[in-house]
Amino acid sequence: MHIDLSGKVAIVTGAGRGIGRVIALALAREGVITVVTDIHESNLEDVQQEFARSGCEGATFLCDVRDYGQIQHVVQQVMEKYGHLDILVNNAGVAGGAPVDILSEEVWDLNLDINLKGTFLMCKAVAPVMKQQRSGRIINAASFAAIVPSYGSAAYASSKAGVEQFTRVLAGELGPWNITVNCYAPGMIPTDMNHFAELQEPQQQRLLDTLTLRRWGEKADVAHLICFLASDYAGYITGTMIDISGGKLATQIPRVAYEKAAAEGTYEF
Repeated sequence: MHIDLSGKVAIVTGAGRGIGRVIALALAREGVITVVTDIHESNLEDVQQEFARSGCEGATFLCDVRDYGQIQHVVQQVMEKYGHLDILVNNAGVAGGAPVDILSEEVWDLNLDINLKGTFLMCKAVAPVMKQQRSGRIINAASFAAIVPSYGSAAYASSKAGVEQFTRVLAGELGPWNITVNCYAPGMIPTDMNHFAELQEPQQQRLLDTLTLRRWGEKADVAHLICFLASDYAGYITGTMIDISGGKLATQIPRVAYEKAAAEGTYEF
């Protein structure tokens, strides 16, 4: 099976670094004309250099997903230059938090404004274009926190749970135009945002104990899923959230299987 995305046009938000950047480059290498947005110009310069090195076609725009005017400008520029817009990946996000009794309104608002409202505004801007085309793929970043939140994550988990329900509603609204809308829930994937791989060894082991596949995920794991969801092979998948967490808490205590395998001599911690 070969996924063919050549000639498609995509916007990936917040893709100057981290998982978003890997998603953008993966799409570009599959032949997608990839438009990257970010709020940091230096990040966009790095992406432009990577595109040039790899011979990929694309463009970059400074854009704050909280600003509908900026979003409309990006979509207008994309349509004027390429004539169609096939894929939107709402990757931009933040993850600040604290226990509720000391959680500031500013942190709460930032999570909701970027993670949830930003997703809404991007979808609002591209929906008319995709409806006119009678086709499109919208893929939103949720989180495992939307399934099982963690201590101190009230703002983040609430925003990502909102993304999941927003995704379902939008899928229902856009179905008549052959537009699919899905979201994905990454789990233990080390990034500059979560610093998982920089934790002390006992803390890392405690987190890995929650995974059915007892290893850190890779940014490319998410990028591969995005490429699939953007392709014709996923044309009958919509309104769902896909868990890409390595089976985080798939069973009550995933470590038990590893302890049994170690006792049998077939696994070594």
